[in-house]
Amino acid sequence: MERILHLVIIAFLLVGCRKEELKKIDGPLLSDLNGKFSVITNLKASRDSIDFVTNESIFFTAEFSKVSSWKLEIIGQKSGAIKEINGVGNKLTNSETTWDGSTTLFPIFQTEVCSARLTFTGEKDTLLTTINVNQPKINKGFVVADFESALNSGWSSFVQSGANMDFQVKSNNTAPQGGGYLNMAGTVDWDWLIGLINFKATAYGAKTFPLSSNPSNLYFNVLVWGEPSLNNSLVLFQFQEDENGDGNFSSNSEDMYSHQITINWVGWKLISIRYNELVALVNGTPAAASGNGVFEPNKLMQINMLHLANPKSGFAKAKLDYLIFTENKPLQP
Repeated sequence: MERILHLVIIAFLLVGCRKEELKKIDGPLLSDLNGKFSVITNLKASRDSIDFVTNESIFFTAEFSKVSSWKLEIIGQKSGAIKEINGVGNKLTNSETTWDGSTTLFPIFQTEVCSARLTFTGEKDTLLTTINVNQPKINKGFVVADFESALNSGWSSFVQSGANMDFQVKSNNTAPQGGGYLNMAGTVDWDWLIGLINFKATAYGAKTFPLSSNPSNLYFNVLVWGEPSLNNSLVLFQFQEDENGDGNFSSNSEDMYSHQITINWVGWKLISIRYNELVALVNGTPAAASGNGVFEPNKLMQINMLHLANPKSGFAKAKLDYLIFTENKPLQP
């Protein structure tokens, strides 16, 4: 009899513990996952306008009835720029939606009114609001070229006399940064070179570019356009260092590092490379540098940009914009 009583007591204890465990289940309730979707608090920005130059911050909030996959898009009404933020939950908070003025899809944001749009996977609801960008984000770094006007008179350039040549600065609403870009196009059936530009440090008032001496935290960035239905363009950048400080570059005794880009995509794309990841090239093949073999960006005196295409491939076209050096991290436009 005593044993039976003990078993009854144990059974009651187990049932009681099970009830307590059920009450303490972690994670969202089934009703949060499978219930009917509804908006509890509409989409709202933390401020009506924003000045990114003065380091103001902005974030977005909203709350809905169940855990959902959501996408917040901030769209420039003038530029067409898009910032995209994605998340999962039943609310938006500042830790998830703080916007620093950066861009996900080019072009880069301007001074403009922006629409903010919140959508949900599998739901028809769309939440909207607007904000004013009084001053857009400024990217820190040394700008080599943004092509907002004609080619700098301190640069030098060469364009082949092929067919349908178009190697010039153009200004229209397709520019990813500002209003201008370099258009490069033409048919050259006897040579790989279509055209080139030499960006000289003397064009900026010095013998060398004002860059950090640390090649491991310096990045070269450029926006490159891939033309639809064409994938035969190459862009080659050459970085010439004046090691002895005489104001000239000697290909036999000083270092020239390179970065070649095969343009095999459509639209604008950001290309970033750390300075100490550049390579010395001879006829497109990595080789030993001709100088001391030490990366010395503070001695960089000239950057050459060559637009290339296989002469058998026919018409080639690409675009460039916003050549900029940044420190500590690649450009985050």
